[in-house]
This record gives sequence, C-alpha cells and structure tokens, in this order.
Amino acid sequence: MDPIVVAAEGPHPGPPTDRPSTATTAAAGRSPTRMALGRLRRDRVAMVCVGIVVLFVAVAVFAPVLAALEGQSPTALHQDLIDDYGFPTVGPSAEHWFGVEPRLGRDLFARWVYGARPSLLVAGAATLVATVVGLIAGMLAGFVGGWLDRIVSWLIDLVLSLPYLLFAIATPAVLLSVTGGAEAPPQQVARVRFISLIVVLSFFGWAGLARLVRGQVLSLRELDFVAAAAVLGLPTRTVLLRELLPNLVAPVVVSASLSLPGYIVAEAGLTFLGVGLTEPTPSWGVTVAAAQNYYRADPLYLWLPVLGITTLVLTLSLLGDAVRDAFDPKTHR
Repeated sequence: MDPIVVAAEGPHPGPPTDRPSTATTAAAGRSPTRMALGRLRRDRVAMVCVGIVVLFVAVAVFAPVLAALEGQSPTALHQDLIDDYGFPTVGPSAEHWFGVEPRLGRDLFARWVYGARPSLLVAGAATLVATVVGLIAGMLAGFVGGWLDRIVSWLIDLVLSLPYLLFAIATPAVLLSVTGGAEAPPQQVARVRFISLIVVLSFFGWAGLARLVRGQVLSLRELDFVAAAAVLGLPTRTVLLRELLPNLVAPVVVSASLSLPGYIVAEAGLTFLGVGLTEPTPSWGVTVAAAQNYYRADPLYLWLPVLGITTLVLTLSLLGDAVRDAFDPKTHR
C-alpha cells in the first residue's frame, strides 16, 4: 500500500510573486508630469503658497468690487482730509480702511487692491513671452543645429551681455518719442511705460531659458526614440511637438515658476527708480516711490505696498522651489 502523504498546512498558493502590484502598475502608467503634480499636491508648503497666490490674483481681478465694497475709488481726491502741510488728518476708519494718501488724499485701500494688477500683469506677460520665445528658440537651435544653432547661440550671448538697466531706461524714452513725445497725455505715457516694461523684461528673460532648452534638446536628440522617429520619416514639427516637447515640460515649468517672482521685483524696482510704471497707474512700486518722503509721519503708506510685494514674491519663490523639487525625483523635502 502506498504511504499516505499529508500536505503541510500553510498559506495557499497565490499569484506569482513576480506579477506587479496594482499600485506599481498605476504608477508605471502615469507620465512624469502627472507624478510631479502628485508630489506637488502632497507638499503642504506648496499648497499654502498656491492658496496665497490665488488670493492675490483674486484681489487683482476683483479690485473694482473690493473698492466698491469700501465705497471708494483709487483716483478720487479727498483734500478735506489733508492738512496744510499735506499730511492726513484721519487714520484708518470705516470709510477709509487703510487711511488716505498724504498730499493728495486718495484712498490707500483702493490704491492697494488696484496696485496688485500691474505687478501681476507685467510679471505674467513677461513670463509668458519669455517662456514661449525661449522654448521655440532653444528647441530649434538644439534640434536643427548648423547655421541656425550658431545664430541663436550668438543672439543668446549678445542678449546676456547687454546692460539691462541701460535698456530699461532707454526703451521708454524711445517709445515715447515715437508715439507722441513730451506732449503725450499722462494716460498715454503710463500705457507706453507699461508696454516698454513688458518688452524689456521679456527681451532679457528669454535667453536664459533658450540656453537651457538648447542643452536639453542636444542631449535628447541622441536618444533612440528620436532616432526612431527620424527613421520613420516623421516631419520635424511632429518630432519637436510630440517627441521632444513632453520631455521639456519639467525644465520649462521650473524656469517659469522661478522667473515670475523675479519679474515682480524687477517691476517694483524699476518703478521705484523712475523708469517703470508711472502715474496715474496705481502700482505698488509707484506708491513705494511716493511714500519714501512720508515713511516716518505715515508708516502705513509705505509698508502696505512693501508688505504686498514681499508676501507675493516670497510665496512665488517658495512655490517655485516646490515645483523644482516636485519635478526632480531625486529631491526629498
């Protein structure tokens, strides 16, 4: 009689251990951009910064609503609230939440909420233009090569060697001489200053990103997937948009997120030096320049725009660092 074999009790045989788990499969099916966004959503500092930035954007968008809620206008003069020496006779009140401006008597709260608009518009427009131009120039130079690469590289070196402050001073004067000269009304002068500031910041901002993108493309075009696309006979536009561009999302997003606070500081600094925005534009930089003579008698006049610029720039800088860390899988915060 054959011996009776009793099977040892233990865990029942399951699926093969080399089969990937559901979490691993889901992670493998996600793009690097989606994985980076997932890491960014788990970053508490980044989410707080996003909330603060959204708050500032909402203040800029709904500035007329906020000013109307207070019942004031950024251009209305309240000379009855100013003494003979130009100083306000009232402080923050129910009618003027932040008080009034020395010498002119304009409402400080209305000027503050409207002042968020130029900073965000100039920085956003300059970031968009510089990113688009730098991305296109860098991709074409790195992928096409040859004479086009030499020309773009020469232009990048030329832009990076030009004196930034000299161009920032000269550009508004040149545009004003073309559009109307010294006889131009204040509204036109303010509009020209606004456009010239975007032009100057964009002109000096695209070169750094173009050099970064060019180096990335020079490395990517030697990889197998680009060579396979060339063997298949895909046109250059398809290779650039479908093969190379998705691999450039990380450096472009990081560069844009770090450039945005820099443009806000540049706008405020140039305006403070008198070569940026000007009256009647209710800019934070204009207010800081006008408040330097009243900071002892009326500290709120100076510190309100300074606090707005500092908070916005610090928040965007922290958000830029978080974006950079999210797109770099080797970084752990």
